[in-house]
Amino acid sequence: MEVIVQSPFAEIAALLVLAAVVGFLGIILRQPLIVSFIAVGLIAGPSALDLVRSDEQISLLSELGIAVLLFLVGIKLDVKLIRSLGAVSLLTGLGQVAFTSVFGYLIGLALGLGHITSLYVAVALTFSSTIIIVKLLSDKREIDSLHGQIALGFLIVQDLVVVLAMIVLSAIGIGAADGGHGGGSVPMVLASGVAMVALVVVFVRYVANPLTERLAHAPELLVIFAIAMAAMFAAAGDIVGLGKEVGGLLAGVALASTPYRETIAARLAPLRDFLLLFFFIALGSALDLSLLGAHVSGAIVFSLFVLIGNPLIVLAIMGAMGYRKRTGFLAGLTVAQISEFSLIFVAMGVSLGHVQEDALGLVTMVGLVTIAASTYMITYSHQLYAVFEPLLGVFERKGTPREPSEAGAHREDGHKVIIFGLGRFGTAIGLRLQKRGIKVLGVDFNPLAIRRWRELGLETEFGDATDPEFVAELPLARAEWIVSTVPLHPTGLSHEDTRTTLIQLTRTSGFRGRVAVASHHPKDTEELFASGADMVLEPFQDAADRAVDLLCGAPEEERTEIPSIETEEKQAS
Repeated sequence: MEVIVQSPFAEIAALLVLAAVVGFLGIILRQPLIVSFIAVGLIAGPSALDLVRSDEQISLLSELGIAVLLFLVGIKLDVKLIRSLGAVSLLTGLGQVAFTSVFGYLIGLALGLGHITSLYVAVALTFSSTIIIVKLLSDKREIDSLHGQIALGFLIVQDLVVVLAMIVLSAIGIGAADGGHGGGSVPMVLASGVAMVALVVVFVRYVANPLTERLAHAPELLVIFAIAMAAMFAAAGDIVGLGKEVGGLLAGVALASTPYRETIAARLAPLRDFLLLFFFIALGSALDLSLLGAHVSGAIVFSLFVLIGNPLIVLAIMGAMGYRKRTGFLAGLTVAQISEFSLIFVAMGVSLGHVQEDALGLVTMVGLVTIAASTYMITYSHQLYAVFEPLLGVFERKGTPREPSEAGAHREDGHKVIIFGLGRFGTAIGLRLQKRGIKVLGVDFNPLAIRRWRELGLETEFGDATDPEFVAELPLARAEWIVSTVPLHPTGLSHEDTRTTLIQLTRTSGFRGRVAVASHHPKDTEELFASGADMVLEPFQDAADRAVDLLCGAPEEERTEIPSIETEEKQAS
């Protein structure tokens, strides 16, 4: 331990080992890394192991991590992307931010917090973690679903609110004593801010694309250039009084319109996570757990508000806009936590002298509780909906006008085959059945897949294969086959499979035909047959068998010449 105290290198090595151990335990508990990182900070802080001695080095890495984080936020704020925001994402996102801020502020006052502290905490409660939500939805393969796309819209709106909030904070903090930022008079700082924005505009207009195109020939240099941009703008923002956060954000905006922004973001994501570790270590080392006891009751109240109130706010807004209660519920669960931005936002207020450090401790406790709990809520979202569905009718308008317009509402009978999963395999099957004169109905919860099928002249329904109400409403009576091309898709920690769920739902809904399901893993075949499947399709194995038959001279008379999906799409367009 003495060596760790005397050697900064050994100290950081010990912190990294601690982070690896705690992170591994977090994976076992199915928690996102942000929870593990906060725990590392608390364990390494003065209330536990008291490992942190190299405050300056850790603070430097922490500040660089914040600059990179805000840079990656800025690089996602493409003007074209902002313009493409749907009305539901914009209105629901802004509505959630507004209602959460108002109710959070009132709760803060009721708990005895001051006006400024209540305002800071209330605004911090509006931010949800992009990293966590995208990761969880991607793991569940729901990122392309309707509620997944609406959730992504929430995140973009919240990112815009983060931008505006930090700019407002910087403006308020100009000239504040010991604010932690450089700067001078208000007019000078505002003029400097305008100059930085003008510089970004000129850079985007004349320099960004040709420069990044040249740098892209050496990907390593492109990454170094991006980090240099983030650090340079953050330093400039700090010098003129806007703050490192706003400077890093502007650096990202400067590269947001380049064709290489996704490459830069992907390359910098691991560096962001690594550097943010030191932000949470610095945060934890500054917190005294013995002083947080007074905030336990407040943390519980705010946590319940975020875990229950935020989803209800989203559910009410989406219900009023005409979405089904199920879509609103699943989308609402994605805002049932606060994010790393919440901590950075309050930490910025502490540095400006607007709030005390105990407010940061309060928000940290709320973050730990809500992030940990919401991870399980999103993972078990379908099971939770089944439990609460009888109570959610008040949030759904009659006819749910928003979703049938997406779905197409093909309710007439006569479909011989109903295909769930409209990816490449499902689309290829649908096209070939249609060529043979067999009436097909396709089902998917990805609006883009629905649109593509319509363009190909195929009938579609928008819906989720795990939704009992939706499956029961499908025209199953005269259908002869149910075909699922959906890959293995765990719907919860119990490893329940969407394919077996679909088999059960169709049978309980009165379907008397045969069921075929796709499997990419031979070991699943026996389980799928045991679950009630009449046929198991193995795309790779079946294609290989057919290829071998052709190579060995099997007759080709029965082959049906069907254009490729790409050819069909070109003809449709």
